[in-house]
Amino acid sequence: MSNLLATKPLDALLQEARQEGEGGLRRALGPVNLVTLGIGAIIGAGIFVLSGTVAANFAGPAIVLSFVLAGTGCLFAGLCYAEFASLIPIAGSAYTYAYTTLGEIVAWIIGWDLILEYAFGAATVAAGWSGNLNALLQSWNVHIPPQLTATPGALVVFFDGRWSPLATAGPALAEAGIDPGTLPHARGILDLPACLVIAIITAILVIGVRESANFNSGIVFVKVGTVITFIAVVAAFLLRHPGVSTANWHPFIPPNLGAFGQFGWSGIARGAGVIFFAYIGFDAVSTAAQEAKNPQRDMPIGILGSLAICTALYLALGWMLTGVVNYKQLNTAAPVAMGIQATGVRWGSLVVMLGTFAGLTTTMLVMLLGQSRVFYAMSRDGLLPEWAGRVHPRFRTPWISSIIVGLAVALFASVLPINVLSQLTSIGTLLAFVIVSGGVWILRVRRPDLPRAFKTPLVPVVPILGMGIPLLLMLSLPGSTWLRLIVWLILGMVLYFGYGRTHSKLARQRGDTR
Repeated sequence: MSNLLATKPLDALLQEARQEGEGGLRRALGPVNLVTLGIGAIIGAGIFVLSGTVAANFAGPAIVLSFVLAGTGCLFAGLCYAEFASLIPIAGSAYTYAYTTLGEIVAWIIGWDLILEYAFGAATVAAGWSGNLNALLQSWNVHIPPQLTATPGALVVFFDGRWSPLATAGPALAEAGIDPGTLPHARGILDLPACLVIAIITAILVIGVRESANFNSGIVFVKVGTVITFIAVVAAFLLRHPGVSTANWHPFIPPNLGAFGQFGWSGIARGAGVIFFAYIGFDAVSTAAQEAKNPQRDMPIGILGSLAICTALYLALGWMLTGVVNYKQLNTAAPVAMGIQATGVRWGSLVVMLGTFAGLTTTMLVMLLGQSRVFYAMSRDGLLPEWAGRVHPRFRTPWISSIIVGLAVALFASVLPINVLSQLTSIGTLLAFVIVSGGVWILRVRRPDLPRAFKTPLVPVVPILGMGIPLLLMLSLPGSTWLRLIVWLILGMVLYFGYGRTHSKLARQRGDTR
């Protein structure tokens, strides 16, 4: 058991951080790149897609409180991530931090969990991107064959001049008294647009991290401008029509429907657990630590700066969205577009739609970048095959792992429903936060002498809260999500003991590969 809990020497990690040769990753990212990298991941499906789902199904207008609860948990975890990222500027994020503090078996668990987080996160966003593309094209009377816009077996109906998943159109049909069986319908085969956009993003990542970061930075300014435009347009509309917001914000916390998570205070908690997906970008910044020019200074700026900016925008957008549209109508793939349409500002609808595409695109880019870097770090430690750590001689990127990840994510996005993908991503993220927060506390006790460019304040209070709040949010998620997580971790254990344990470089150095 002690061998499974063996930790990787910190000196060895710091030596890796100084690697600048042809075999290493290129240090090309400054503080602006890192902040926009975080914003690029944070502002995406969580706000443009899942905000409507959470408001309609769990929290109502109190989604604002769900954002506050999720953002508070992220603040404590973000402070812990900032300390680790500045101290150990290595690709791999929470996986690397766990290897240093908690041991190889825990590192493997969190690395396998990060694969769940980033891969399913990118797949969730790709599904949302596809739904928004389909909505935009149909508004121009362009119809992709419905069989190629939905996951296998999903029922798609033709209603109000457009094809929509029955899960989305169901409430409107019920309100209109229409039997879905009387409408033209089709069964999904695969989500083709989701596959194609993942292929394009993967190609950008293979070409180079600097090119990827510059592409991301440009689009980030577009989507932040989109969110600000939405907030300004809706706020102006509500000031002119105060009766609309008064009606839509009442009751602010809808009464519980008799089951945990269905509105009421438990719905706020469950909403926070699901909407946590909207915050996973800041931890993705830490996966790029080995490509930062000055990680000791810039990593905390990137992590905490992106988190602060996005939390403020989230609160304002959630408040305006539930004010302009009744929360019961927001269970749609494009709730923000619906909100701007309710104001009657036609140009605003186009701006929001384009910004939504920009937001979802950069989120996919950062999630796929983070996933390939976790593969890279695990391969360098011998826990995954050597090919996952190969760096392209020209582009200096882990190109094989980027391509393999892209293929897997395209498959997930085309066959799994978005609600399943998002909840799996949320529980994976929360587990990573628990382990990183605990790791900071452990390393403070074991190695208080280490020179820390950034120090988490109020240790152990902040790490305890960084563990406690995510654990509570995990408990608020459905049992089916927990079951999928357990199955995923069991598969990971089979792979670890079947391959990783016998090929671990640390185990070989210790003379134990049994």
